[in-house]
Amino acid sequence: MVLAAILGGAYWWFFMHGRVSTDDAYVKAHSAVISSRIWGTVVEVRVDNDDQVKTAEVLIRLDPRDYQTAVDEAGALLDQREADVKRSEIRLKLIDSQTKSQVKAAQAQVDKAEKQVNAKAYQVREIRKRESAARADLTYARREHERYKKLYQDRSVAKEAYDDVVKKLRVAEADVKSVLDRIESLNASLLALKQQVNQARAELDIARSRRKQVQMEMQNLASLKALRDEARASLDQARLNLSYCTIKAPLDGAIAQRSVQKGDRLQPGVPVMRVVPLARIYVEANFKETDLTHVRPGQPVTIEADIYPDHTYTGRVSGIRPGTGAAFSVLPPQNATGNWIKVVQRVPVTIELDRPLPEAYPLRVGLSLVVTIDTRKKSPGSS
Repeated sequence: MVLAAILGGAYWWFFMHGRVSTDDAYVKAHSAVISSRIWGTVVEVRVDNDDQVKTAEVLIRLDPRDYQTAVDEAGALLDQREADVKRSEIRLKLIDSQTKSQVKAAQAQVDKAEKQVNAKAYQVREIRKRESAARADLTYARREHERYKKLYQDRSVAKEAYDDVVKKLRVAEADVKSVLDRIESLNASLLALKQQVNQARAELDIARSRRKQVQMEMQNLASLKALRDEARASLDQARLNLSYCTIKAPLDGAIAQRSVQKGDRLQPGVPVMRVVPLARIYVEANFKETDLTHVRPGQPVTIEADIYPDHTYTGRVSGIRPGTGAAFSVLPPQNATGNWIKVVQRVPVTIELDRPLPEAYPLRVGLSLVVTIDTRKKSPGSS
């Protein structure tokens, strides 16, 4: 009995001390679920269960005819929208150029008419000055005529002197009449020029109002561009849907759970197969919470698979789940209800296998394992 106790203690010290073990461990992999993103009829299935595939390798082809038609329709609509935009741009440039020319020409007519009015008004002012001088001369000539008339009647001056005064009076009267006629003519011309100014200003207002067509055409162009962008987006979506008719592998791996056949009608989001990345498999071991006291990431692990009882794998702890399996279940336990029975919980521990794995002993997802962690290393850098 003493010898058995010594042997048992030696076995525990050398083989069990500082180690925790569990047989609640399995091979895991982040497999990709393959499903269709569009409605479609399967015309070709190029893989079967257990086939090895590479990233971007074609798995399934759907009938593309409906989606090709949608692409053609969207492309034709985009061409039409592009033509509408170009036509509107040409029209906008034409209207902008025409209205600018009209405004410029109308403004030039206004400026020209206003200059003519100013020049004619200056002439009127100048002739008014001549009118004052002519009237003054006429007044003087009339006084002289009255004075010389009396002198002539009294035989105080010669007839020639009197005739000369009468002649000067007639000249002064003619000058006044000429100035008045000139003033009347200038006033008539000035009135006509003012009417031309008003007409030129009216044409300028009309030309400026036509410039508003440019703004309207710009708004119309913006609306057409929005329709063009919408058509382009529809074409992009149609092309995207057409590309979804070819379902490709998202990663390297093996095909599993294939459930699709040629002629099937696929619905978006319904799984039809999985791609399992066997090169990225890992181990998930569910340890009792009482066994995790000294477990830390980086500690070495030995792994035994039930499928290969004569082979041992190695690895390291890569992570400890932040909660127990029960805590993340669909219906987590409510221990505050009163009906409470303490149960030892299990916490998933993720273990990365040392690479490369031996080709003679391949692992598959779901295989049962026995995992032993050497907890004598408290952290990756200690021993």
